[in-house]
Amino acid sequence: MKRFLLAAAMSFVGFAAHAADWTPPGPIKLMIAFAAGGGADTQARLIAEDLEAKLGWQFIPEQVTGKGGLNLAAAIKDMPNDGTAIGMVVTESLGYNMRAADAGMTPDMFTPIVTTAGFQMAVVSLSSKGWSSFDDMIAAAKAGEELRFGTMSPKLSDLAYLIGKANGVDFNIVQVRGGRAVMDGVNAGDMDLGFMAGIQAKGVAAGDLVNLASALSEPLKQTPEAPKMSDIGVEFTADGYFLFIGPAGMPEDARTAIADAIAEVASDENSKAGGIIQKAFGGASVFKGAELDALIAGDYEAAGALLDAASE
Repeated sequence: MKRFLLAAAMSFVGFAAHAADWTPPGPIKLMIAFAAGGGADTQARLIAEDLEAKLGWQFIPEQVTGKGGLNLAAAIKDMPNDGTAIGMVVTESLGYNMRAADAGMTPDMFTPIVTTAGFQMAVVSLSSKGWSSFDDMIAAAKAGEELRFGTMSPKLSDLAYLIGKANGVDFNIVQVRGGRAVMDGVNAGDMDLGFMAGIQAKGVAAGDLVNLASALSEPLKQTPEAPKMSDIGVEFTADGYFLFIGPAGMPEDARTAIADAIAEVASDENSKAGGIIQKAFGGASVFKGAELDALIAGDYEAAGALLDAASE
């Protein structure tokens, strides 16, 4: 316990020191790549609210949605890199989405600042379907049942295709906009299963939904017994994180101060932002600095391999 308290105290001292070393030269434009009122938008706005209260920084939130975060990337790319313009996307925006779009943008045109939370992405169905496992669902498909698989991005559509290919079934893949639309489709019976990234937690806890498989490289926090992607024959995953970025060339003191400030409130379960992150995603997942740079580079590289595999 003493060791934990010492580590926590050192973390707070480091946070305070970075905040004292750098302050924004003006209000921070916070661009948000998610629809207003959704969970991701709420997370971003609560982070800004917590930092305004803690540090006195001023944020100006602005929705810049569309194309899986690429509209935000295009908008922020040429903005001042002094810390007064940051945006919240997902790692997939700088990985699969950027690679697949081939729109003249690459990750090195941006400064990755910090992640806040990872997706709890799972393959989910209604419990009323009678499937208690991934194998039950595959058996139904092989018995002739045509299954509609809901996804909310091209990457997830590719993964759904590869799941079917690895298990000898053909899904009818239905791509819609957002995880809420997938959950609504599954609940309404318009889809038989679909990818959901944490939004399913309440339904799973109530017994209305079933996590058939983790779409991640690790077990789901809520249902760790569900098989991982590697267990169902797929070498790719839907690992991903909410990510704050800025224009390329952001000074290191600005990048570090913003990263440490966001990480502090995201990791604090007693903060408004930390509370919603804990509830929706099982807690914060923070990457920053060189570790984050490596994560972004790896995602971009892996996206090329996924695109190749899905085109076979």
